[in-house]
Amino acid sequence: MTGRATPHLPSQSAELGTAAPFYPRLGDLARDTARNGRIGVVVALPRTGTTTYHLRPPGGGDEWSAPADGTTLRPVPAQVTHITPAKRDVFYDHRAQQGAMPVVVHYEDGGTSEAVLVITPDQLELYACQVAWIIKLREEARECEA
Repeated sequence: MTGRATPHLPSQSAELGTAAPFYPRLGDLARDTARNGRIGVVVALPRTGTTTYHLRPPGGGDEWSAPADGTTLRPVPAQVTHITPAKRDVFYDHRAQQGAMPVVVHYEDGGTSEAVLVITPDQLELYACQVAWIIKLREEARECEA
């Protein structure tokens, strides 16, 4: 999402099954588990003589500190803004009785990831009606413009 490596992946030397501590950078959003999941912007990093991170609510407010070892801090993932169909074929699995449509998930930080939208037969019928309605609305809009 953000292009930065995620420390919990085995390829990054974290032991399998355990998450490495989160060490945020200046300006990152972090969730502080010691503060009931409160979210803050990192405004100061631990340094020699400083044993804590300093965080401030995103909209401003009173700062608080968190331990320098990162044990109470968790990353705040970028929020999804929208999802678009990927330019790949859809498929139907008759054994599972569901369709699948590749999609691209778009995040507020500009990142994307690929996923699959799994659709049941009832949902397929509903979405077919909804897409037909969208097409009709588009045609009506074009007629009004002409």
